[in-house]
Amino acid sequence: MPPALPANLAEAIGRIRGVLGDAGCLDAPDDVASFLVDFRGLYRGATPLVACPASTADVAAVLAICNECGVAVVPHGGNTSYCGGATPHEHGNEIVLSLRRLNRIREVDVDNFSMTVEAGCLLAEVQAAADAADRFFPLALGSEGSCQIGGNLSTNAGGLNAVHYGVARDLVLGLEVVLADGRVIDGLTSLRKDNTGYDLRHLFIGAEGTLGVITAASLKLFPRPRSVETAFLAVPDIAAAVQLLARMRAATGDAVTSFEFLPRIAVELAERHIPGVTDPLDRPYEAYVLCEVATARDDPALRGLLEDTLDEAMDAALVLDAVIAASLAQRAALWKLRESVPEAQRAEGASIKHDVSVPIAALPRFMAEATAAVLARVPAGRMVAYGHVGDGNLHFNVSVPLGGDDREFLGHAPAIHDAVHDIVRRYRGSISAEHGIGRLKREALARHRSPVDLEVMRAIKHALDPKGILNPGKLLPDPDVDRHGLS
Repeated sequence: MPPALPANLAEAIGRIRGVLGDAGCLDAPDDVASFLVDFRGLYRGATPLVACPASTADVAAVLAICNECGVAVVPHGGNTSYCGGATPHEHGNEIVLSLRRLNRIREVDVDNFSMTVEAGCLLAEVQAAADAADRFFPLALGSEGSCQIGGNLSTNAGGLNAVHYGVARDLVLGLEVVLADGRVIDGLTSLRKDNTGYDLRHLFIGAEGTLGVITAASLKLFPRPRSVETAFLAVPDIAAAVQLLARMRAATGDAVTSFEFLPRIAVELAERHIPGVTDPLDRPYEAYVLCEVATARDDPALRGLLEDTLDEAMDAALVLDAVIAASLAQRAALWKLRESVPEAQRAEGASIKHDVSVPIAALPRFMAEATAAVLARVPAGRMVAYGHVGDGNLHFNVSVPLGGDDREFLGHAPAIHDAVHDIVRRYRGSISAEHGIGRLKREALARHRSPVDLEVMRAIKHALDPKGILNPGKLLPDPDVDRHGLS
């Protein structure tokens, strides 16, 4: 027989069942299994219950019960976190709170260029609802078919269009949030201007469910792009890519919506492991850029403008070769290559990953210094540094040497992380550009944020969640974490 639950946990579960009923409570092993392992398989937890509320009132009731009983709650979205932020701990004394049943598009306001959606909506569903109203929601991620908008906001996701439209934080007009004690902040405004004191939404965006549970959001919409041109370019190196970005932004009237950097090895891995992926160019090059320009009007001249800009860049030796998509199918093939890189790297074996950002102009120097630091520790390591050069965000990864042992290679991870993050800090960059902190980077956060920053964060946490029930052990190094049986 399984061990008896602590009295407070048993009480909370009984009361939650009374609120949600059988349809809102999962406890069978097969039903809860998918909630217990993070996307990368770094953490495997346990829980006696996955609560699945179907309304904001349900969420409020669950949190009020857990707060009264002193039971920790782990908010859970689409389970695409890279940092273990939505996975319960191994001790099994936390309740998982799944938002998947809060999945309604509440409103699309065409004239206000806004929409209100619940936290459990898939990102792809939000995009589709905007498109059906002849509007555009620009947050775009490789996981958009499975990630939920509440999780996107809780981690302040970045994605492929951040160079033009900004990150998740920039796309939010208002939030509905349930606090730890069950009170609800109804901030679902669709205003662009509101100077009535503290802007509370920004407390919860990027807080990873440690301050409150986002249940709905009012989001910005934009005119739907009418003309889109997509190009795959060979460039000499990342320094040329940075110069090319500035040139293209100026030449196109700042119409660059995506600007992605890929090294040669990323293309090779995608070709090797992902069916249907092929190199778009006739010969190999050291580095590439996948870029897109778009306008909200029908613009037959856009392709010519892009061609002229690339011709000038070739004359300046910033571009070595290029192909511009001539159809939607070709455009999709180019994006499949880019979006397949993470899966291809996983298929290749162990890797040590970094999600970092530095000022765009500093990318070439950062790349050179960080690569040298990694290879000093793993000389045969294979650098797979790619990502959103348009906003300074690199996924600075290194794959296991050919024929190398995964376990031995991963043993270098702590030293490599410290070395790379120290270089990031010198450039006043971020050790987590778009994937959050979760459980994975708590100690790194403590090293790289100032004592004053951490003190303020803890003060906010204590003010909003004095009992520490919301996602304990995530994001902040938690001096009270042992109260919940965590290590």
